Amino acid sequence: ATLDAIDHLLRLEWGAELVAGWEHWLDMALRVGDRLGRVGLGAASGQVLVTDTTSVNFYRLAVAALRDRPERRTIVIDEANFPTDRYIAQGIAQELGCTLVTIPNHDPVRFPFERLTPDNLEPYLSDDVALVSLQVVNYRSGARQDVPAITERVHAAGAHMLWDAAHAAGAIDLDFDAWGVKLAVGCTYKYLNSGPGAPAWLYVAHDLQDQLRTPIDGWFAQRDQFEMGSQFDRAPGMRGFQIATPSIAGLTCVDSSLALLEEGGTAAAEGKCARGTEFMIELFDEWLKPLGFGLDTPRDSRERGGHISLTHTDAAQIALAMRRLTNVIPDFRRPNVIRVAVSPLYTSFEEIFTGFLRLRDLVDSGAYRQVSMQGTTVT
Repeated sequence: ATLDAIDHLLRLEWGAELVAGWEHWLDMALRVGDRLGRVGLGAASGQVLVTDTTSVNFYRLAVAALRDRPERRTIVIDEANFPTDRYIAQGIAQELGCTLVTIPNHDPVRFPFERLTPDNLEPYLSDDVALVSLQVVNYRSGARQDVPAITERVHAAGAHMLWDAAHAAGAIDLDFDAWGVKLAVGCTYKYLNSGPGAPAWLYVAHDLQDQLRTPIDGWFAQRDQFEMGSQFDRAPGMRGFQIATPSIAGLTCVDSSLALLEEGGTAAAEGKCARGTEFMIELFDEWLKPLGFGLDTPRDSRERGGHISLTHTDAAQIALAMRRLTNVIPDFRRPNVIRVAVSPLYTSFEEIFTGFLRLRDLVDSGAYRQVSMQGTTVT
């Protein structure tokens, strides 16, 4: 379907319409955003924009949140957060002269599976905290946070809560409006299946849209865009959060993939992830645990997303051998984690079984040691 959609765009829209195509492309980031909100985020119309990258969107919303709390000077993030979020938070703290507090949730005793709860987050909240940012599903362990409870606790402390849902959207049934979420970002590359470099998204609840001011404004956020006025006059609503010309080809891919998720439904997708990861854990117990593997993901499906994390002292070499020798595609994450995921719309239980069988045989035979680690960059 995506091949057909891109072919249609290139030949019959861009190819035939040229600049006139902007009559129906102009608001595409908003239209696709509404579809993503409806299908995957539990967000009413007019709160989601599909544009730019997760990093750009995270930076803009984080700075906007800090500007909205000028009397507060502290940012709270956690060690297990996705690297780009931590790096951007570090840069923002330096730029604005804020204090950055990083919760040490790699400690497996205090924070099992890197999960945060309202209670173990509480000591880090104070009347100086302006912003807290966490992942909905931890990228390494696969642990799922209690989004409604943490959001409520952070808001009660007077701070903004910014969620990164990159590893959650499309894998679990998000319900941002009902959960009281106000700010969130994420990509469309993982469980939303929109392809490498596809546009990311940002969510801003209705009641904050005219209150927050981002640090980057552009002509797509201008109230009368084609008046080309000399001064910036911010458009109301989510249009005011757009910067510049969106990738129409990228948005076409996102829209095509969302059609598939809409047909299947996110509740069914979450159920498939729960059953699929449960099957993985059963195979881990029977086949992989005796071979020296560990499991660094909660066994309770309500506390995990769509992937599990297997640990092994030779994880990097095993993960590479899985790709090169057995045609099984995992991720490796330092220091010792192999991530295996259920993409719920199309990963079958037979594929899960076959993948784990090949992994078992690869390690049991020692064949993975044949693979050289030299020259590898992508893990």
